[in-house]
Amino acid sequence: MPVSRTAVVAVEEIFALRWAVLRTGLPRETAVYPEDARPDTFHIAAYDESGTVQGCATFFPDGLPGEAAPAYRFRGMGSAPEIRGQGFGAAALVAGLRECAARGAGLVWCNGRIAAAGFYERLGFTAVGEEFVIEPSGPHYVFVTKDLDRS
Repeated sequence: MPVSRTAVVAVEEIFALRWAVLRTGLPRETAVYPEDARPDTFHIAAYDESGTVQGCATFFPDGLPGEAAPAYRFRGMGSAPEIRGQGFGAAALVAGLRECAARGAGLVWCNGRIAAAGFYERLGFTAVGEEFVIEPSGPHYVFVTKDLDRS
């Protein structure tokens, strides 16, 4: 099932997937991020051919300590488990990188799970700094890319 399209959408469009995938078994409110209410936050959905959201990510301006370039951070990135590995997460992330570039970002970063390091590295991100733990998700690195032009 290929990715049909990606789009910048309202949080309501991606919320069910975010909650189901990233906050499995937790109360609905745990999937609400403080950044969702900011006017400079945007959300990306990746759709399958039937119009179902299968991948998502949320982006917002957030400087990276030690970097002068205008930066966006993303979080809440995920894809439906039944289609994982079919490009929906990557499509949402690449669309988000393009949108960040259009909004003047010089780099994009995230706190990414170590288990996803290969995914981020394949998309041009580099792990920086020391490993740290975010509960209940486990060990993370900061992943950074300055390669935002993904035509």
